[in-house]
Amino acid sequence: MKRRAASPDGPDGGLIVDKPSGITSHDIVAMARRALQQPRIGHTGTLDPLATGVLPLLVGRATRLAQFLGADRKTYEATVRFGFATSTYDAQGTPQGPISETAVNPSRLEAALVGFRGEIRQVPPAVSAKHVGGKRAYALARADVAVALEPVTVSVHELHLLDCDGAQARLRVTASAGFYVRSLAHDLGQTLGCGAHLTALRRTRSGAFGLDGAVSAETLATAPEAVRAHVQPMASLLPHVPPVTVTADGWSRLKHGRELTPSDVAGPFPAPGRRCRLVDAAGALLAVGEVRGGFLHPIVVLM
Repeated sequence: MKRRAASPDGPDGGLIVDKPSGITSHDIVAMARRALQQPRIGHTGTLDPLATGVLPLLVGRATRLAQFLGADRKTYEATVRFGFATSTYDAQGTPQGPISETAVNPSRLEAALVGFRGEIRQVPPAVSAKHVGGKRAYALARADVAVALEPVTVSVHELHLLDCDGAQARLRVTASAGFYVRSLAHDLGQTLGCGAHLTALRRTRSGAFGLDGAVSAETLATAPEAVRAHVQPMASLLPHVPPVTVTADGWSRLKHGRELTPSDVAGPFPAPGRRCRLVDAAGALLAVGEVRGGFLHPIVVLM
């Protein structure tokens, strides 16, 4: 099966970065572009400058897979400081109201967490990337323009109290895309009547990607060959999507954007509505497709 050569500008695949605090996700993307000599690099969801942890990057042709990854659930470990709220819902904002050294009762906090599990309505922070009238909410907030964001429905799959000591508590939360841990901290403070804000946040998982195999920002800046060695093949980026092996004739049809029939795949034809990874005999990812009307339609062709 003959395919087009790999991108001359650099590798194609996924790269997991352990982002440090104090720099933006866009800074990490710029560092990765320099390290890999690959201009086509994107992410599947930003982390705030305060936050650390898993930042999945898509490299080269893999950037076209972003639509299949952005909605993945994410897991965080968060530190919340009770006693006062801030303008940004985190430690980088200005205090709102008097500062107190409130000692949080663990039992009260456990009871409050119950109301934040499952499907909930959450108002994003005013300083967020949400669009308001065609502009980012954070841009309006920094220009002292009043921002009124509508609540959105999010799902909290896991929310546990790890420890509670005086005015601080550590939480573990797994939630859907679009969930703001900063809003959770702020809302907990309102529920308990003492104010609260986020002081530390570490993302430990984003979809199928964890900290195992992640590279540091220091490695990005100083060891480009090590970074290249950590780029994962495109076929590994969608483990939740079942693979379907395409025949040589099937690949000939696929690369022209044509739908596939049962004779174009090796093995059983997928069920209607099923989304699939279309791979060659060696397991390399060729495309992502979906069965509609008895045919396997390509959504994205990568090779």
